[in-house]
Amino acid sequence: MGEVVNLRRARKARARDAAETTAAANRAAFGRSKDERDAAAIESARHARTLDGAKRED
Repeated sequence: MGEVVNLRRARKARARDAAETTAAANRAAFGRSKDERDAAAIESARHARTLDGAKRED
């Protein structure tokens, strides 16, 4: 027979895990300095220009 599970504890544990996942994503997205954000934007623009320059004409 299976182990007895307290459903309230399981629900709260699942909510804590979901909140931690969201918090980690927010730390990655918003926890950067302005210089880091600017550098990432410049790198993204450079990458987009490189891809656009490599396109073939139909």
